[in-house]
Amino acid sequence: MSSRRPEERATADVDPVARLVVDVSLQHLDRPFDYLVARADAGTAVPGARVRVRFAGKLVDAWVLQRRADSDHEGRLALIERVISPEPVLSTEVFRLCRATADRYAGVVADVLRLALPSRRASVEAETFTAAEGAVTAPAAGAWQRYADGASYLDAVADGRTARAVFTAGPGEDWPARLAEAAQAALAGARGAILVVPDGRDLDRLDVALTQALGPGRHVALSADLGATARYRRWLSVRRGAVRVVAGTRTAAFAPVTDLGLAAIWDDGDDLHAEPRAPYPHVRDVLALRSHQTGCALLIAGTARTAEGARLVESGWTRAVALPRAEVRTVAPRVVAAGDDEALARDSGARGARLPSVAWQAARTALAAHSPVLVQVPRRGYAPCLSCDRCRAPARCARCSGPLAATSGPAVPACRWCGQVAGGWECGHCGGTRMRAAVVGARRTAEELGRAFPGAVVRTSGRGEVLASVAPEPALVVATPGAEPVVPGGYGAAVLLDAWALLTRADLRAGEETVRRWCNAATLVRAGGDVVIVGADSGLAAVQALVRWDPAGFAARELGERAELGFPPAVRMGAVTGPRDAVADVIERASLPGSAGILGPVPVEVPRDSAGAAGEQERTLVRVPIGDGPALAAALRAAAGVRSARKLPGSVRIQIDPAEIG
Repeated sequence: MSSRRPEERATADVDPVARLVVDVSLQHLDRPFDYLVARADAGTAVPGARVRVRFAGKLVDAWVLQRRADSDHEGRLALIERVISPEPVLSTEVFRLCRATADRYAGVVADVLRLALPSRRASVEAETFTAAEGAVTAPAAGAWQRYADGASYLDAVADGRTARAVFTAGPGEDWPARLAEAAQAALAGARGAILVVPDGRDLDRLDVALTQALGPGRHVALSADLGATARYRRWLSVRRGAVRVVAGTRTAAFAPVTDLGLAAIWDDGDDLHAEPRAPYPHVRDVLALRSHQTGCALLIAGTARTAEGARLVESGWTRAVALPRAEVRTVAPRVVAAGDDEALARDSGARGARLPSVAWQAARTALAAHSPVLVQVPRRGYAPCLSCDRCRAPARCARCSGPLAATSGPAVPACRWCGQVAGGWECGHCGGTRMRAAVVGARRTAEELGRAFPGAVVRTSGRGEVLASVAPEPALVVATPGAEPVVPGGYGAAVLLDAWALLTRADLRAGEETVRRWCNAATLVRAGGDVVIVGADSGLAAVQALVRWDPAGFAARELGERAELGFPPAVRMGAVTGPRDAVADVIERASLPGSAGILGPVPVEVPRDSAGAAGEQERTLVRVPIGDGPALAAALRAAAGVRSARKLPGSVRIQIDPAEIG
């Protein structure tokens, strides 16, 4: 670190030049800048180091990209103020990935670097890291042999070849073990691996599997739950090459693994893989970019398949790795829809009952066999939506017209927007004074199941308390999607309640997301167990996809329908959101490809400000063929850059292929 007075720096020998990327999130300044390096800093301002520079009159952080003998800038160059740390945290490979990610998503590279690089802890940089000794042997094909092209994919990873696959895990598959074996294959070939999962529960399972497959000290787990010091220590051990296998959540996709041989993502349809901060990249696309740049193997895995995964298979860029149909039939649970003809013939009230007899019988049989039963409920809470008991009109707050909800049976309903207690409520349509639950949440479901199965243990897993696992004993486990605990040996049965709540969401991905959540729950049921879908027509494509256990076929169908309608991933789409005049200005300034089609503008809902008022904003969608995606991103980025340079009013958000379209 260097700290000298300005007059001392002015007289120093300032050759050579450092080319930097400055930590500034302005579109028109998204380019490298050259600074002079004082002689005293010549040995520490190395490529990849963090430095401090004066930029537009302010001191800001920057990273050294390269050292140069001279500069092509004709004006006067400023000095680097000081070197924060000589640790070369930014590798050339990671910067190339960050640059490509920013270009893909019409963003600024500094924003991506903030995602990729952890905050510094000086004490950690003084530590030494030692790599684990001994060689790692290639894994036996084992369970991979059951999958078409599974064993050959594992061999390709071990050989260091560029093998790309969309892996659809079969029912009941021990997916952490399969991913750990893929990482073991890469490590056996003297290359590294990155494995990205949606959340901490999945990471804990993968962490255990990696330790069993690789032994201690050969991998690290990176997540937001770690403290800053522990995270930087683990990250630095990877950057220095002591550890070559990284498992983690979202930002682990940028981990600086040496000689990367495998980049893998589990459950790529989970919305936790979509970064909520600018420029809003998706892990799947980041890893695909990394595979393209480095030639490493790519593994997109899950119990279901996304439309994006189906497109990659259809294009030939990846291969499909899935169980043969004959194998699926031997390991899948029995799936029935409570509304099919056979169920209705046995129980004419099955269509309207929340827990029809077929579901009740499946749960009772599993409990009698001393097995736990999983009950998936789409909504958390007790009664998140209330209506008038007389006319069924939605119950609204008298103060702000917000929806009313109840947190328990005895609780007085309150507004979900302003918190006002609705004592003495009266319906504005019919004058009724009594309310009923229009939507039933997980907590009330647990109460109802406790009455339906007296004596049975009822456990809940959801937002308040998520259970990682439960014992293989008779119990009813009520869980919201994504919070289903694991059971050693699997559940005896699963009941998927209120299917309509998932299928009727106003979302382009509603069907795909429903199948993904159902598959994730149903795969926890042991082979031969029962899975009952309640609250959906048995003829729906999503229901039939689970009944036949054909998520790949459903994904291909989704892709075909989106191609007909002109929606991602069949096309590339850009969303421009902001004040009306600002959005119109961006669209007008952008040199859009001739193939571009413009949808909108339309009003959008935005979060209320501190005064409780919602800002008036609009959104315009621009869609182009896949091949014109880079041109679309460049055009929108350039238009935003002009607004940034001219300091025009109105903040505009640009998203490429947004997760939510409508």
